[in-house]
Amino acid sequence: MTAIVTLTMNPALDIATSTARVEPTHKLRCSIPRYDPGGGGINVARAVHALGGEAIAVFPIGGPAGEMIRHMLQQEGVAHCAIPISGFTRESLAVEELTTGQQYRFILPGPELLLSDLERCLDQLFAAASQAQFIVASGSLPLGVPDAFYCRIAELARQSGKHFVLDTSGAALKEAGFGIHLLKPSLRELADLTGIEIRTERDEELAARQILDDGRSEIVVVSLGARGALLATAETTERFAAIPVEARSTVGAGDSMLAGIVLALARGLPLREAVRFGMAAGAAALLGSGTQLCRRSDVERLYAGGASSRWA
Repeated sequence: MTAIVTLTMNPALDIATSTARVEPTHKLRCSIPRYDPGGGGINVARAVHALGGEAIAVFPIGGPAGEMIRHMLQQEGVAHCAIPISGFTRESLAVEELTTGQQYRFILPGPELLLSDLERCLDQLFAAASQAQFIVASGSLPLGVPDAFYCRIAELARQSGKHFVLDTSGAALKEAGFGIHLLKPSLRELADLTGIEIRTERDEELAARQILDDGRSEIVVVSLGARGALLATAETTERFAAIPVEARSTVGAGDSMLAGIVLALARGLPLREAVRFGMAAGAAALLGSGTQLCRRSDVERLYAGGASSRWA
């Protein structure tokens, strides 16, 4: 039985390359590109698979980039359900500037989906999740998808007894509704969602507590970047220090973190240990180049090394 099913409404073919310097108007000669299947939920499923777990990725695809995503997932052995659409799946480009080590990321908007596309995505999602414990939706919503789309999934997940996990931003986050099992906002997303001006650690805790008190989510894990993460539930609030690594690329770090948390929960680990495992997965993704996600050996090494925490 597959415990985790992911949904990516706006998948992308991730392309990573490098050039000596990023300058306007010049032709920038780049290195041989690396291609990876991308988009939040797809990255979560790939990271779960890399960590030895099982997940099914559900997503709409169209055009050559969509076919490349499907082919590469088959090559990786990641179970998936691709729903054909008439529009063309987007591409995303990450360029490393070799002289500075800076990474530039160019994100295209993606195709417009029809109402019939949405209904087919929902049908396939809940068919794939019939025996699953967790439904993980991650990423932005493309054109044609209502802002309240994730709210509908949350309600259907409650009705079918599934744990709904969400990682999104903007209007899709604000309209995601209530009764979510686990929400993973960034600090900026936390401020946007709650309307609280966050300046101190106390502000962070108050904002996370507001999400819980409003009934939006049972668990909140706030990504704090270099400062680690904040875990908030009805019973406790706890901070986890970041695992120090030399970052090469930030692509997929948040998705790897989410994959580690959900996989650990599916395996029966306590919540705080699941967050520690997720942080190890997120830190491991920083070690990769371009659009590479976490590697199992790195995650296990960083997790064994331990991430310190303190009660908030």
